Formats: sequence, structure tokens, C-alpha cells
Amino acid sequence: MSGSNEYTATEASRLMAAGKLTAVQLAEDCLARVAERERDVQAWAYIDAGHVLDQARKLDGETRRSALHGMPVGVKDIIDTFDMPTEYGSPIYPGHRPRWDAACVAALRNAGALIMGKTVTTEFAVRHPNKTRNPHNLSHTPGGSSSGSAAGVADRMMPLALGTQTGGSVVRPSAYCGVVGLKPSYGIINRAGVKPNSESLDTVGLMARSVQDVAMMLAVMTAQPPEELKPARPRIGFYRTPQWPRADDATRTLIEEAASRAAKAGAVVREIALPAAFDGIEAAHGAINDYDMNRALTYERAHHPEKISATLMAKIVQSDACTFEQYVAAQRHAAKCRALLADAFSDVDVLLVPSAPGEAPATLSTTGESTFNRIWTALHVPAVTLPVFKGPTGLPIGVQLIGPFGGDLKMLACAEWVYRVLL
Repeated sequence: MSGSNEYTATEASRLMAAGKLTAVQLAEDCLARVAERERDVQAWAYIDAGHVLDQARKLDGETRRSALHGMPVGVKDIIDTFDMPTEYGSPIYPGHRPRWDAACVAALRNAGALIMGKTVTTEFAVRHPNKTRNPHNLSHTPGGSSSGSAAGVADRMMPLALGTQTGGSVVRPSAYCGVVGLKPSYGIINRAGVKPNSESLDTVGLMARSVQDVAMMLAVMTAQPPEELKPARPRIGFYRTPQWPRADDATRTLIEEAASRAAKAGAVVREIALPAAFDGIEAAHGAINDYDMNRALTYERAHHPEKISATLMAKIVQSDACTFEQYVAAQRHAAKCRALLADAFSDVDVLLVPSAPGEAPATLSTTGESTFNRIWTALHVPAVTLPVFKGPTGLPIGVQLIGPFGGDLKMLACAEWVYRVLL
């Protein structure tokens, strides 16, 4: 018999508000799923069932604070929590206990959310894979760096999770694991208490199993009115992107199918091209990321080089080559493209692009490529992946929508319309 852990956060929230579900019941069902599946999926860096139930009992005894009251949330293990270890996916920080919550965690606690545990991240949220596996096929990567968050939500261990994205670390694992992943507009969720990778790019992201869930979570965390999404027929710009040839045949076919089906359902869909400057935005992202990350890990490199993986150390050494002049030029190029992109949204509500080059690769030695994510992270605009397709081997393939800066909830309303059409 299925438990309440199968509910989306929106469904569970409505049942709690109606007195038909308690935080304890939901927590118990989520913990039962963890006990059943964690040995295989390995989504958690830290979870304490007793602490989870203590929180749930306290929440059941309180006045309901928000739509997130009693909702279990997994927190990526580069995000500080005062009552749980934060180890950053690194052997340098075993058992590290911050004395505070990151701002995003504090916002969730203030809203009555239940912080369930810390989810697995790649080492410092960069490239070196950790232990998590794709719940749809354990021999495939779940993506990264928000590996545990995506896998745990997909496997019904919790309804909501926090991740972070510097390149494609929310959208790509969400696409690989078949959940809704939102990278909001840069800066609208405060990053205080998140281990930095690139101050110019790092963005706190949200993962769930429905568009309504991420919209509810975002509205609460950014103090926006909790309006119900009202899907309307969107104006969609189908953008193949300069990276289009790097998608596999199945993905290209499915994204084209998504555009066609949206048009048949009544959306205004037109293929668009962006100015030639956008051909260089991926390289600009690389320079910005290299320069920032190189300096963000100065302490670890200087004092604990033997505890840094060969994968990450190679990336750090390679990033030594990025000069200040290259960094400034990349920042200027990204700023120019952000202005050009704002103009493009005068004619369309969202852009339709791939979420990833294909299905999750059949390996645990890499987390896949962020080819179709880096440009949008550099441009600071919101992006959401929708789990609407299956690939040739039956693994999820997502469709990604991009919105204008600050237009996150409007983008999500468009996403809900597209999601309903494509399901």
C-alpha cells in the first residue's frame, strides 16, 4: 500500500491544512521509504530518524505557518545547517558542525518546513562524483552536483529538496532523475551560508515532483504572494542554441516534438535565433567559473591538497590559467548578453531548449555534461526542467524552459501549461 510519501508537496500541504494528514505521518512514510531504498540509491549524507520525528511532532503542535508547514525538505550538503553536519562532499570536513543555518534553510524553518537531512553533493559541488545512484537505473549517474537531492525526490524519499547550480547542478540531475528542477533568477534566494564555488554564478535551486510544488516553495522563500498558478497559452520561442549539435538524436527529436505539440495545443510557437554574441556565452561562463572557483578553494588547496580528489585538483590547476583580464572580459560579455536577452523576451514568454544532451549516462564515474545549462546560469535567468519524456532506454529526458530575469513565477505558470500538454 502506498504511503503519504507518494504525495506531491502541494497535495500533502492541502491534506495537512484540512486536518487529514499530520507532519508525523508524512515524516514516518518518508523515513520508511529511506529505510527501504537508501542502501541502493544512497541519496543521504546525513539523516537522523529520531531528529526528523522530533521536528515533526513539534510542528504538529504549532499553528500552521505557511503552505510549507510540515513538508520534509532535503538540503544539499554544501548548505549550512546548525543541527546537522555540513561536510561539503569532502574528506576535509568530516563531522563539521556550523553554528548557524544558511539563509535559505532559515527561511524554510521559519515557514514551518521540516529539514529532513543532508543530501549527497559532489565534492564542493564541482565534478568529482559521490556515492548517489540514479533511482531509475542504479548503474547510471543521477547527475550532479545536486545528486542526492534529485535522486531522493525522484525516489519518493521526500517531496522537496534544495540544490545549487553554478553550471547545471540543479537542472541536469533533475532531468536525469525525472523531477522538476528550478534554477531561479540569480540572487533571489539568498546564498549566505552556502559554500561558495562562484559568487558570480552560484544559485540556490529547488527540486520537487510538480511545477506547483516548486512555485509554492519559491513563493514562500522569496515572500511573494502564494498565488495558485494560472496556466495560460504561452508565447514560446523554440531556440536550438549553439549547443544543439551536442544533443543526441533522440533528444533533438523530442524537443522538436515538444514544440510541435505545444503549437497544436494553442501556444504561439516560433523558432528564434539570438545574436551572434550568444555563441561566446558558454566560454564566458567557463572563464568566470574558473576564476571564481580557483579562489573559492584557496584554503583547501593550500592546507589539505592531499584530501582533494584528482578530478577536482586537475580542474583547479587548469583554472590557474584564467587571468584577471580574461575574467573581466567574460563578465562584460555576459552582461552584454543579458541585455540582449531581455530584448528577446519582448516577443516571447519563455524559451524552449533541451535540459541535457540525452538520458543519464550509463556510468557512475561522471555526472554528465552541463552543456545546455551553463549559458542560462551565466545569463542569470530562471530555468526549469520538466520530466515529460522517456529516452531510448526508458530513462527520463527533460524539457527546459527559460524565462526573463525576475519572471520566475510567470515562467512557472507557462511551465505548468506546457507540462499538462506534454504529459
